[in-house]
Amino acid sequence: MAEPQKQSHYPSPARTQEIVSRTLSIFVDNEPGVLARVIGLFAGRGYNIDSLTVTEVEHEKHLSRITVITSGTPAVLQQIKHQLERLVPVHRVRDLTEEGDAIERELALIKVVGKGEKRIEALRIAEIFRARVVDTSTEHFVFEMTGKPSKIETFLNLMIELGLAEVSRTGIAAIGRGPGGH
Repeated sequence: MAEPQKQSHYPSPARTQEIVSRTLSIFVDNEPGVLARVIGLFAGRGYNIDSLTVTEVEHEKHLSRITVITSGTPAVLQQIKHQLERLVPVHRVRDLTEEGDAIERELALIKVVGKGEKRIEALRIAEIFRARVVDTSTEHFVFEMTGKPSKIETFLNLMIELGLAEVSRTGIAAIGRGPGGH
């Protein structure tokens, strides 16, 4: 007679899966409540959204694009995509990260407060990063900057020492490379 297998009282070593970031482009009907349903899917299942932008892309067809940056294990991300595809107002879900390098841009407004050398240095760095001055006084600047999120992050890190006071960011707009449409 075979001995029954013993159960261990210690948890088995957890398999660690790599957390990856994905840019999802979701084409939906442009009607009331659609954004709430899409975002509700994320919230209801405990998925995090790192960035979210929405705009109408085809007025005649009442079609909007929701661009979501989210992260998780590959299995969780696959599950998110499948659940999004099952929502009635969703026409198509594209994983721009999986399809290849997407073009991603973001707009940021950055307020820096300072005088003297710090003010001069902030202007010098802004010129290098091609940030435009959109508001100024003798004690502050508001810079407008567009670019890859990593570029904006680098600029913000440099501005911390120079008097970074406030930041407003739009979220990431993304589009796939090449001649194909949505």
